[in-house]
Amino acid sequence: MIKKLLFPVLLLLSGALSVALPGCKPREEELQTTGALAFSADTVKFDTVFTTIRTVTKRLWVYNRNPKAVNVDLVSLDNSATSPYTLIINGDLKQTATNLYIRGNDSLLILVRAQLKDSGQNGLAKDFVVQENLNFSTNGQSQHVLLRSFGQNIYLHDGTQPLPCNDVWTNDRPHVLYNTVVVPATCKLTIKPGTRIYAHAGATLLVEGTLLVNSDYAPGTAATDTVKAGNANIVRFSGDRSGEAQYATAPGQWTGIVLDAGSRSNVVRYALIQNSTFGILLYNPKNLSPRPDVTIQNSVIRYISGANVGFAGVASSTGLPGAGVLSLSGKATLENTLFSDCYEYAMLAYGGGDYSVNYCTIANYPAVSAVRQTPSLTFTNVSALDTMQRYPLSLRVTNSIVWGSIDDELLFQHYDDYKSSVVIQNSLLKTQLYKAATDAAGKPGLLKTGLNNLLNADPKFVRINTASNNDYHLAAGSPALARPLLPPFIPRDLLNLPRNAATPDLGAYETTK
Repeated sequence: MIKKLLFPVLLLLSGALSVALPGCKPREEELQTTGALAFSADTVKFDTVFTTIRTVTKRLWVYNRNPKAVNVDLVSLDNSATSPYTLIINGDLKQTATNLYIRGNDSLLILVRAQLKDSGQNGLAKDFVVQENLNFSTNGQSQHVLLRSFGQNIYLHDGTQPLPCNDVWTNDRPHVLYNTVVVPATCKLTIKPGTRIYAHAGATLLVEGTLLVNSDYAPGTAATDTVKAGNANIVRFSGDRSGEAQYATAPGQWTGIVLDAGSRSNVVRYALIQNSTFGILLYNPKNLSPRPDVTIQNSVIRYISGANVGFAGVASSTGLPGAGVLSLSGKATLENTLFSDCYEYAMLAYGGGDYSVNYCTIANYPAVSAVRQTPSLTFTNVSALDTMQRYPLSLRVTNSIVWGSIDDELLFQHYDDYKSSVVIQNSLLKTQLYKAATDAAGKPGLLKTGLNNLLNADPKFVRINTASNNDYHLAAGSPALARPLLPPFIPRDLLNLPRNAATPDLGAYETTK
């Protein structure tokens, strides 16, 4: 009976105590008046910032490693009103913030971007440095994180209007392509030695007139007059983020160079084209005559793919596969040119056309994680617009190496339609489809007597499958060394080194390392 009477009393007392006693706050939410912050970095660095263009966003984590919460009284820039840096704090775009509460052992994310003004100076990379402190005031303590940008003045081509007729691009500043930049019909764009062109995500250089890249560059003939990869005279086309390690070899960062149906007499010499969906597209799907044409000499086309067309959230509108040279009824002459790391095709031709490949190396070993399924050289006379329409096709491959990571690196569709205008001779080729010594229906026999081809013999490149450090020179013992001379002879190789006039090596490189 006593227990029954006491139980309601105890319930009343416990309820009263729960009202009278204050609630217990978790320790990490208790505010402390001492203690400082920690940061994920003492400097937020933007490397090679193109002036007038907003940078990518960098992250700065602000840590409260104290067991209790702190109140950040003020976050501010040195010059909030005029700073080239913008901040996103707690999801809000603001240059200053006050009374930011950070729980114990918790963190705050600040996003930082930069947009630098033109300094008025010309010169090479990293012309000037712009830096400013991001300041934090917490519990009476002042702390700073340095924001630093290496600025580079540029010529910005944003596609809002066509380029001036007969424009000339020089190497005093980089040129940056945004959107679609047009060379008008009947006009020329001349790109001088050493010019650097950086293309933003999805950018295209559309040539309706004529493109002349290094067309008047004439290296010397002395033994020391080589044009190696680091040579200052090479014209370089690449993605505008290729300077970042994770994007250096990434394909599909921009669309590429398009030579429209009316484009004529294009020349690309001593150039590097990389990081795009295609290196050069000859776009003549209706097979208009004369065809758009290009001569490519002493150049490298690499890191090409149509599989990354959504790079940086910008989708390509071409609807075409990736290729080093992609032709829709065009005309292309290739000499002393290296194609490497083309994820789909080194050269793909629809709707016929006229093509010559001489002393070139096709060495397709893209990133280890990629799986290639398409032959490096693929030709068809079928129109890209109408599969019932077929156009004439002429092809000559001589003194070259066609090799890569799959068993068949050549493919000819409807070969019997144009077999009388195909010459493939004195080349090292990787093929199972065409390894016979006699022709068959729809198949050339590339081991035929008199063609002097080498089939499925490892060319022994110096170094492959090393991501960004492949070397496609021929190692000692390569079967492609010292082959018989087959005209037309090109006396100097990709690097401007002299070829042996009697028994030159196959491919773009004459000498071994």
